[in-house]
Amino acid sequence: MGSSRRKTIQPRSRLRCAEPVPSDIELEEDDLDWAERCNLWAKRAQKTGSRRAARERPRQPLILSGHGVTLRVENGTLTIRNGFTHYPQKQEVIRFFKGELSIPERIIVLDGSGTVSFDVLSWLAEQRIDLIRIDWRGDVICVASKSGYSANPFRVQWQREMRADENKRIEFSISKITQKIENSITTLEKSVRKNDTWNRAMEIAYATLTKLDARQPKSVVELRALEANAAAAYFRAWKGMPIKWRGISRRPIPDAWKEISQRTSLFHKAGNRNASHPVNSILNYAYSVLQSQLQIDAIAEGYDPTIGVMHEGNSGSAAFVFDLMEPLGRWWIARC
Repeated sequence: MGSSRRKTIQPRSRLRCAEPVPSDIELEEDDLDWAERCNLWAKRAQKTGSRRAARERPRQPLILSGHGVTLRVENGTLTIRNGFTHYPQKQEVIRFFKGELSIPERIIVLDGSGTVSFDVLSWLAEQRIDLIRIDWRGDVICVASKSGYSANPFRVQWQREMRADENKRIEFSISKITQKIENSITTLEKSVRKNDTWNRAMEIAYATLTKLDARQPKSVVELRALEANAAAAYFRAWKGMPIKWRGISRRPIPDAWKEISQRTSLFHKAGNRNASHPVNSILNYAYSVLQSQLQIDAIAEGYDPTIGVMHEGNSGSAAFVFDLMEPLGRWWIARC
């Protein structure tokens, strides 16, 4: 460039995409053109981003299951064929384009069988989609993620902050236990015959709710003690209810099985594992199904199931899932 095209300029406010220019630096006219273009594209990108953000919706997880699940990249798009779960059934085909608004945050493969190509792993990493395989219990088998972690970091941060702050932890725990006791009252009213133990269970349940409203427990341990007292009264109300059996003349049953007994086991004195009564076996099975379902949902939503707020986690136990189970257990059993 010739010197005739140079001139000394003062920095202008529109040159925002570069560092401030000293007043004694000579710039060419082309430099001004590039600065103007930079500002123009920056503004357009900002407008485009804001429009896209306005159109975007919360990215929901995609859950796949069954036999014959396949994920492939075809012509630059992700083509998913969901598995077969029953007969007759037409296989569902889902296709995602790069950058589209409906693209999922994570893809959950729930048990089943199928194939995934290496091209799919690269495509998912480019689009920041986590691929997680879970077994039927809700346990994570493997994770394919650009971050190497299946959970959403913001939701995990929320879990850690809730647990670290004692006031927030107590408040969270009280809400769960309150819902649990309220569901217990509903179940007692709808499913259990009225007698002295029923009246006692209702009195303790309402008294516990009153205590929680009047005075906040000082610790989770104190809260769990209140809940344990209400739970013991709840299960005592079920004791003695007759069970209707069929064909017992041909296949006799023990006398203890003719009515609902206490929530313990002959094979596990300290708890209710290894149930020795059919009703307790049903309860254990129902709770296991509920735990599996909630654990799958928690992982699909991006939570870490091992970081509990109310429950203590050890040896990788699903402490957060136990938190979620608290208010649903009584309602779940009544529903079953």
